[in-house]
Amino acid sequence: MDAKAAMSKYDPEFTDNVIAATGPNAQPRLKQIMPSLLRHLHDFAREVDLTVAEWTAGVELINEAGRMSNDQRNETGLLCDVLGLESLVDEITSKLLQDADGSSGATPSAVLGPFYRENAPILPNGSSIVFAARTTAWYRAAEPLLAHLSGRVLSASTGLPVQDAVVDVWLAGPNGMYEQQDAAQPEMNLRGRFRTDAVGRYALYALRPTAYPIPLDGPAGRVLTLLDRHPYRPAHVHFIVSAPGYRTLTTQVFDREDPHIADDSVFAVKDELLVHFKRRRGDDKAHWSLEYDFSLGEA
Repeated sequence: MDAKAAMSKYDPEFTDNVIAATGPNAQPRLKQIMPSLLRHLHDFAREVDLTVAEWTAGVELINEAGRMSNDQRNETGLLCDVLGLESLVDEITSKLLQDADGSSGATPSAVLGPFYRENAPILPNGSSIVFAARTTAWYRAAEPLLAHLSGRVLSASTGLPVQDAVVDVWLAGPNGMYEQQDAAQPEMNLRGRFRTDAVGRYALYALRPTAYPIPLDGPAGRVLTLLDRHPYRPAHVHFIVSAPGYRTLTTQVFDREDPHIADDSVFAVKDELLVHFKRRRGDDKAHWSLEYDFSLGEA
């Protein structure tokens, strides 16, 4: 049923009455955006003839996502991810910021994802974020992927290095699980924060990332199954890069050799964020290396 037919079938004044209920002292941004939200939401319900049973199932899906979410897993965020909403909002926000200050050349952003944890340990440059003991089965699986990650943080407007920028990095293990999902990993494994030096450089040891499926044990996974979609994310490393006077950058870099680059289940891949891991020689702590520079826009 198209929108016009749906409007004629149901009370044509209902949505206008709901919008008109907004009071004169409503929060300004909500007052601006709620009429559009309500019209789209109500039009959707009318167009698909949404039933009470379907609405109830949708509400319970959101409620379940909320119950599953905590400081270690954001299931509601993951639900937004698989629907493409977070990646779309990320693109909109980036465009608005660029239009506002006329900046260009900053590293593109990407979604935060549901497994970020605050307060990762602050480590000296050149440290490893692989905290698992070498005697464990987890480490033996990770050993072929040991990698050296380095690069610079630069000003997008001047190209000059940014000293004392904080590079917050995290990634999943070789089994596709983040440390809070995996009892075999120690606390804060594959997470760390590093400060850039006088020439804007950061450096650390981590892993070459591995593709993995998003968790299927919650609402987001159930939606993918119902839509006959695969759950895989291409191999990637998460970063948050921040420095006084600059806009904080939340992004990911993606291994360009991963087969899921073209069909990321959360639609976050951007060409500028594709990277190539090279074989590393003469370093007994890493088999791979990646050099990647971040450019920050001014705040």
